[in-house]
Amino acid sequence: MVAPVWHTTESQRIFNQAQRLMPGGVSSPVRAFKSVGGQPIVFDRVQGAYAWDVDGNRYVDYVGTWGPAICGHAHPEVIEAICTAAQKGTSFGAPCRLENVLAEMVIAAVPSIEMVRFVNSGTEACMGALRLARAFTGREKILKFEGCYHGHADTFLVKAGSGVATLGLPDSPGVPKSVTAATLTAPYNDLTAVKALFREYPGEIATVILEPVVGNAGFILPQREFLMGLREITQQDGALLMFDEVMTGFRIHYGGAQAYFDITPDLTTLGKIIGGGLPVGAYGGRREIMELVAPAGPMYQAGTLSGNPLAMTAGIKTLELLGKPGVYEQLEQVTSRLVQGLQGIADELGHPMCSGNLSGMFGFFFTPGPVTNYEQAKASDVQKFSRFHRGMLERGIYLAPSQFEAGFTSLAHGEAEVDATLAAAREVLSALPR
Repeated sequence: MVAPVWHTTESQRIFNQAQRLMPGGVSSPVRAFKSVGGQPIVFDRVQGAYAWDVDGNRYVDYVGTWGPAICGHAHPEVIEAICTAAQKGTSFGAPCRLENVLAEMVIAAVPSIEMVRFVNSGTEACMGALRLARAFTGREKILKFEGCYHGHADTFLVKAGSGVATLGLPDSPGVPKSVTAATLTAPYNDLTAVKALFREYPGEIATVILEPVVGNAGFILPQREFLMGLREITQQDGALLMFDEVMTGFRIHYGGAQAYFDITPDLTTLGKIIGGGLPVGAYGGRREIMELVAPAGPMYQAGTLSGNPLAMTAGIKTLELLGKPGVYEQLEQVTSRLVQGLQGIADELGHPMCSGNLSGMFGFFFTPGPVTNYEQAKASDVQKFSRFHRGMLERGIYLAPSQFEAGFTSLAHGEAEVDATLAAAREVLSALPR
């Protein structure tokens, strides 16, 4: 699966140059490989289930540009649609018919969404949805969960996962205490802690926001009773329930995690997949809430590139592909085979590991488990993960460069890619100390 002699000379040269030009040499922190050691490889191109670096090495890619490449990298139908749309221009800054088309598809698919606002990133979607929740309820406090990441807005950088966890930063310098004073936190899957906070702050919490399936503290599944409890508590208190489905939307189910678990929140944020690999985000919810958004209402939010015709086009084509019969069954089959294979090898070779998946999303921790929250995730053997990551990389398998990130498969991954991955994992785990 790799070049005859694996080398990264050109990647190292380019990254060394990048470090003189950009903070840490990257445009997003996790890419820097800080938690797994060594220098990152520099991609040159992607196609299907594979990525090639600038030195010519080929990798089975389980990052999938952090989720959007669910149909496979550079899917020919998506690329053709983008190229056709680009002939009409790359940005309008004006209403576009394509917005209506994608909006109708999103509203038809996601149970909680009756109206939608397109933005340019998941972070922007969560920022807008939070402002909307506060405007609708007239309350300021929010409740988030330890290890859940909702973008890099000041309000959310409290016990966040993702890159903050990877780099070991407790929060972030530059975030005023006055901004985070209204942010409450609780352990994920801990309904007792949530109830205690609502008793302490009755009628003060505007929204409870969470990843319905955690992907930014590693892969952590929710207990359905936990989601049901949140729905009940928020309804009783008059708070809004917000699902951050930037990662899970259209990945684990066509209608997102809320359709899979049959729990309907008040607000939902989306991203990644609905842009088909181009920058996009969205937030939506009940009509009575969304009609507060300007210009229909007084809550202001705007964006020059929002509803960009290229992103809308890529999203429309991607959702069309995902709407075909058997798509999610295929993702589940491939991902389950991968995860069960990894778990079986680890068990056979005596490496404590727990793992899981849901459709095309997966993860594993080097700990006996189970892992149901961020504190338990932090107890896993991150040093072993680092060594495992490097060994897999050298054998042509590209995993997320952090223990605290989920992995992703695509419709382009098949038996050959899974077989190659399991063969590499056996070699690497056989060489690692128990």
